[in-house]
Amino acid sequence: MAIEITKENFEDIVKNNKVVVVDFWAPWCGPCRMVAPIIEELAEEYKDKGVVIGKINTDEQQELAMQFGIRSIPTILFIKDGEIVDQMVGAAPKNFFEEKINALLG
Repeated sequence: MAIEITKENFEDIVKNNKVVVVDFWAPWCGPCRMVAPIIEELAEEYKDKGVVIGKINTDEQQELAMQFGIRSIPTILFIKDGEIVDQMVGAAPKNFFEEKINALLG
């Protein structure tokens, strides 16, 4: 299951994990609801591979959304060793996410 990320736990999650995927979303967002089941599946499939997959509700965590310049949702950040290495905006099929995650795991 994807973890809920807040401004309180964001730094710890990014610092303590090699690969982190962050989904910025909101409950009212149609494309976010399309991506949500994919994010949940990936969280389960990659949890034993050292990948943390989390979600940030932009309605509740506006400060984080502003910090990362999120203007459209869903926006997914791919973070490796504490650095944002890739970003995508909008919905995409599961294999697109898998390719990006696998590339980070190298």
